[in-house]
Amino acid sequence: MDVHRIVTEKMVFGGDCIAKIDGKTVFVPFTLPGETVDVAITSEFRDYARARIVSVVTPSPDRIQPVCPLYGTCGGCTLQHARSCCQTEIRSSILREAFSRAGIAVPCVSVVGGNAFGYRSRFQLHDGGLMRRESDAVVPVGHCAVAVPEVNEYFAGTPMERRPKGRVHVFGSERLASPCCGAPKVIVAQGDKKNACRQEGQGSRRWKTKKKAASLHGRYTGTVSVPGNHCTVRVGGKDLSFDVQGFFQSNLAVLEKSLPAITGGLSGHHALDMYAGSGTFSAFLADRFDHVTLVEHNRDAVVYAEENLAGTSHESFGVSGDVWTRFHAERCIQEHGPFDAALVDPPRSGMEPSVLRWLCESKIPRINSLSCDCATHARDAAFLVRAGYRLERLYLLDFYPQTCHIESLAMFTSGGLH
Repeated sequence: MDVHRIVTEKMVFGGDCIAKIDGKTVFVPFTLPGETVDVAITSEFRDYARARIVSVVTPSPDRIQPVCPLYGTCGGCTLQHARSCCQTEIRSSILREAFSRAGIAVPCVSVVGGNAFGYRSRFQLHDGGLMRRESDAVVPVGHCAVAVPEVNEYFAGTPMERRPKGRVHVFGSERLASPCCGAPKVIVAQGDKKNACRQEGQGSRRWKTKKKAASLHGRYTGTVSVPGNHCTVRVGGKDLSFDVQGFFQSNLAVLEKSLPAITGGLSGHHALDMYAGSGTFSAFLADRFDHVTLVEHNRDAVVYAEENLAGTSHESFGVSGDVWTRFHAERCIQEHGPFDAALVDPPRSGMEPSVLRWLCESKIPRINSLSCDCATHARDAAFLVRAGYRLERLYLLDFYPQTCHIESLAMFTSGGLH
């Protein structure tokens, strides 16, 4: 085994630091910027290589001992070896650099954060455990340092052999709304959607059997829901419902702290929530706008959005952003007036090209853009800037301490577009 002594440079998206060996870029996990380490190459490609630490010769002053015995084995956390303040600065600098590479100057990054441990409510388990790093093997877990107490109670009280097999979602929180006192504060996803009820999502909550579903013609015909997977949490003074097997933010405390930045500065007559999910943000936009238009391709999530926005003036579209911009956008504007603000929260791949083009041409005065991938966020932001929008503020929404995961919020104004 050849051992190379290197000095690490910056950390990049993904959590590895880079260094050079004979002019080739090498990615080294579990290091920090400025450390002298001995490494061994684990895989080599034409333009780069990957390596593992053999020994840390000169550690960073921000290096600490990880608290979790599974750290480095479990595929979850990647930054437990760094002090919390260092982690936040690293995530901020990666976000700032992504926007800088896209040609957008960012003088500073505002941070909304919370607890470094004990914050995560949502887990995806595989045969009852967590996935091993860079492997399909399962790691048994009896306690997780980043899990909320309610999830750790489930881990401690439910042996691996009694946990459901396959891929199962678990959600736990003290904020979980329960029908009676003393009810469990953890929901474990029940079964799959193959044998689930189907529901017509015209604002109703009528359950339909598979046999009857074929005769339905509602906007959300064919949506599927498992009653046992229905979850409701209290966030920002509102009860928000979603399917445990669907997506919902895992860090409820930081979600609540982020709401003033995400929706608080927006108000007017008509708002657009693009990639709305189960209507989490629309529920708060509805307090500030006369009418809210929601667009979400996942019709299962739209049914929950209808529940979360019951009693408000809104319209939901269970279609892709591309379909909405081509066939529905103009009619929405004609019926409810121009949009005063848009909130956009696309998947990791970023906005659909047609949605991005439509937004660039829309002249909507305020656009708040959320993302879970800083590279695609910066790419899409550059199109808005070239179209005349001005980046007013950039936030790191620090939902996932101990990891390299970056959630960001970019706030744009139309400047002189009108």
